[in-house]
Amino acid sequence: MTTVFVATCDLAGLTRGRSVPATEHDAVLRSGVGWVPADLAVSAFGPIAPDNVFGSQGDLRLRPDPATGIDIPADAEQPGLRLYLADQTLPDGAPWPCCPRTFLRDAVDELRARTGFEVVASFEHEFVLSGLPASAPFSLHRFRTAEPFGSDLVRLLADAGLRPETWLPEYGDGQFEITLHPDSALVAADRAVLLKELVRDLARRRGLGASFAPLLDPAGVGNGVHIHLSLRDADGRPVFFDAERPGRLSTVGTRFAAGVLRHSAALTAWTAPSPVSFLRLTPHRWSVGGAFLAERNREAMLRICPTSGPDPAAQFNLEFRAADATANPWLALGVLIRAGLAGLTSDYDEPVVWPEDAAEADLAGVSALPDSLESALKALESDDVVRSWFDPSLLATQLSVKRTELAHLDGLDDTERTRRIADVY
Repeated sequence: MTTVFVATCDLAGLTRGRSVPATEHDAVLRSGVGWVPADLAVSAFGPIAPDNVFGSQGDLRLRPDPATGIDIPADAEQPGLRLYLADQTLPDGAPWPCCPRTFLRDAVDELRARTGFEVVASFEHEFVLSGLPASAPFSLHRFRTAEPFGSDLVRLLADAGLRPETWLPEYGDGQFEITLHPDSALVAADRAVLLKELVRDLARRRGLGASFAPLLDPAGVGNGVHIHLSLRDADGRPVFFDAERPGRLSTVGTRFAAGVLRHSAALTAWTAPSPVSFLRLTPHRWSVGGAFLAERNREAMLRICPTSGPDPAAQFNLEFRAADATANPWLALGVLIRAGLAGLTSDYDEPVVWPEDAAEADLAGVSALPDSLESALKALESDDVVRSWFDPSLLATQLSVKRTELAHLDGLDDTERTRRIADVY
């Protein structure tokens, strides 16, 4: 190891930070590195959003969390690296209210304080590897042509403590999926940030390209991020499962889902926040066909996942499917927790649990998702509940950054817009 990199994840879902020599490792763990509020307003395409609320003023520290440290090993092409994820704090160490990681931690703390529940979560990522020969979907041939990348990736993730669960060839051209074991909310989101960087870094070192972009072609198969989550009580017992209720989803689980569905349009401004994300979130693409709750339906925004074996309660979880890797994982999971808490503490109507055999005609009346990022941003601006969760400067910066990204692609057709996004992600 020659370098220590201290990192955060920004509103474009990109990992940014600063490095110090390895000789400064212990010092940087104690005091962090300098940072600037306006860094939060950097868009996916590089420039700071022109109307950012911070201007040139202020100072922050990136204070690394020692528990997040991982080693990227040296090889013939690159030296080793020690990587830490950090909280953005004020210079005296006090929390900065616009820090995305702090937003998630605060959401977890409030859920615990008001309900006694803890979140268990996992992020399921899809991405495309370029530089491999053509192969059939889900095939052993594709799995083998990705070697030794696949085995190296699983080993790298395991050595870093990210607990890989499955590694598999997917449906789209050159597409793969990697899943990690579920864990507490902050750990799960931290791992989602780290996983993307480990995949990209390893692919680069193996002469391949890796893209997590929502779409590489408007007519092609997209890459999603499915966020799995469940709740446990103070004694660690799962609370989402009830074999006697529709979909086997407990009253707690149904009320949690009600909050997510009630605020679904505004949530997507955080969970699918790129200018091309909503080209993927349309019916008949096995992404999200509407804001509804269903058993084992891959077009439901909230899918009740199947279970197997003798202990279904321990496995039982909800899968939120309207997310992609352009989102900040801390913010994406944080807004789902906040929405679920709103459902648990408000008198929202209990949603229908659509059975697995529900026909398309049965679902014709379900709520549609926003049809564009701009529509999602307007939904966010008009949802007073969701807006109340954010420091005004964080909310204003999200709106500014996303509209800057939209303006950057203004006038381009969908093919060129997806290409520009794919170049970034």
